[in-house]
Amino acid sequence: MVWQGEVGEATSIGQNPDQGMMIFLSVTQLLDVLRDLLQGRTAITRFVGVDSSFTLTFKATKAGISVTSRSGKLGVASRAALAATVLHAADELADSALEALPAHDGVRDDYTAALNQFRSVARSL
Repeated sequence: MVWQGEVGEATSIGQNPDQGMMIFLSVTQLLDVLRDLLQGRTAITRFVGVDSSFTLTFKATKAGISVTSRSGKLGVASRAALAATVLHAADELADSALEALPAHDGVRDDYTAALNQFRSVARSL
């Protein structure tokens, strides 16, 4: 996973300790926690990649959503911009790799459900 903002970058690639993650489970979790934040159910949330030490913190501010990692602040994005960017990346992952999972795999079903719910929230912003 790579996150880039106007003042910083966070990546799970090549880190020590290893920050590789179970990507479909992790992105499903990311979509769920961001959906709650974007809907105003929470003002701050933390994402931790599944089976990883990679973390991001998202905080609602007057200026938008602040994103930080262990290395520091990445930047601030509007709710709509963050939602659109995350949706685009999640759609790309689904388009390029989701078919590799068996058709009736629970992970595939969970990912698809989370993606559809997130898409609905993103379009409402």
